[in-house]
Amino acid sequence: MLRAFPNRHTGQNAVHVRAHELDLALVFVQQVPPARQCYPATSLTRLLPDILAADLDVLIVAINPSVRSAEAGYSFASKGNPFWRLLHASGLTRVLLKPEEGARLPEFGIGLVSGVRRATRSAGELTRAEQRLGAKRVARVVAEQHPRYVALLGLTLYPIFFPAGAERGPGLKTDTLSNSRVFVLPNPSGLNRAYAGFDKKLIWYRALAKLVRR
Repeated sequence: MLRAFPNRHTGQNAVHVRAHELDLALVFVQQVPPARQCYPATSLTRLLPDILAADLDVLIVAINPSVRSAEAGYSFASKGNPFWRLLHASGLTRVLLKPEEGARLPEFGIGLVSGVRRATRSAGELTRAEQRLGAKRVARVVAEQHPRYVALLGLTLYPIFFPAGAERGPGLKTDTLSNSRVFVLPNPSGLNRAYAGFDKKLIWYRALAKLVRR
């Protein structure tokens, strides 16, 4: 897939070719047991693109898209998900973006990818094998893009990326991905009972914004 975004410092377009993504999507499907392959066709045919650019401050890594997002064609398209509001309220974006404006994230030094690209109604439908394959894909993206920070969007992503890691919970980690610092954010989903409510999540998004501004 071909995506072009302006370099924030040079004004020139940075073009990224993700030709291997279709192959990876097919691998994800092959890894899922037949009993788990009963999901909408949109999750197979409408892959949400990575949002990438040069010189990113933060690359946000989501677990996987929701079915609603896959149907809409935009990340975090569900009205009840406060992802975009959290970015704005924390200061990570200067304006409140709509889901369909996600391609503007690089204007604020932010990129967005999903570990697993298959859409599901809940992350619990994903297999461990899918998530590990997704972590490898994201690790390659990080090695190519060299963002200052990698923000894992959900506490469950930390053991997927760092199976031997001991720093559970949200916040900045000593672990790195290709020399990029790693920060764990609470999942913005309203189903996140461990960090229920907007304000409990916002604390950690503001902590990330503070690091980025240094």
